[in-house]
Amino acid sequence: MTPALEPLRRIAAYGLCTDASDRVLLVRASAASGTPGVWSLPGGAVDHGEDPFHTVVRETAAETGLSVSVVRLRDVLADLRALPGRGIALHTDRLVYEVSVRGGSLRDRVGQPTDLARWLSRAEAAGLPLRPFTADALGLPPAPVDLRPEEPPDYPSFHAVPGPDGLHRAQRFAAYAVATDPRGRLLLTLIADGYPGGGRWHLPGGGTEYGEQPGIALIRELEEETGQRGRLLELLGVASHRDAASLGPEGYPIDWHGVRAFYRVQVSRPSRPRVLDAGGSTAEARWFTPDQVADLPLTEVTVEALREHLQDRVAES
Repeated sequence: MTPALEPLRRIAAYGLCTDASDRVLLVRASAASGTPGVWSLPGGAVDHGEDPFHTVVRETAAETGLSVSVVRLRDVLADLRALPGRGIALHTDRLVYEVSVRGGSLRDRVGQPTDLARWLSRAEAAGLPLRPFTADALGLPPAPVDLRPEEPPDYPSFHAVPGPDGLHRAQRFAAYAVATDPRGRLLLTLIADGYPGGGRWHLPGGGTEYGEQPGIALIRELEEETGQRGRLLELLGVASHRDAASLGPEGYPIDWHGVRAFYRVQVSRPSRPRVLDAGGSTAEARWFTPDQVADLPLTEVTVEALREHLQDRVAES
């Protein structure tokens, strides 16, 4: 039996980097970490307000001595692990980027959460204890190195804490759908008054729950907000946005940092949208033609996601 653990949550970004010999860059967790001796992709926690794109560059340099540039986003996933020695259960939303080396020299570290950095073949990596997300990124069978809590602890969907400047701050990971039907219509939701962005049209989706995978969360949110059942097609991208003094139904300003994953979703059997989760941040849901969308007041995140969606459509044609 694992003891009662304090639930914590974080967002982290990692780099998948290979050299000309197809060796992969890995780092080893030190005795100062929660999983000593375990190997993973270089990376770490996203600071409040930081774009994960920058996190992976910063963390890779700190852990390996190498400067890297981001090539593309590879995957977004979540995992839950128990750290009884620290008394916590940690949910991590992980963003995995493909990166390439620009320069620098490989080096080890002393007294830090990671202590070794090495170029290793996949055969060599397969013989090491790997974090499950790292094994998955390398196409290797995962080693059972993570202890999971017997039951996920309760964690509030809204969790703001006092920041160093005295203002409450919150970091939130969310998943949103660029959802279309066979006719090419786009599904959007109207943000209710009293919420940030009230009166603007938004992509269906929202914050993921503690212990929940982003794709599963998105399909759940899609049905709750619109009454539609969809199928995930692909990951479009990730955006980071900070609103340093957002005012919502809480009644006091909050320094919000949102990291949002966008997915292309197909609704094969569309119906008239209806909001099943009444009384929340979604006031209405509706299908729109592309021409109608052009005249709507849209949220910033929706504009960004639709730009990615249209670019991909042009590339495919």
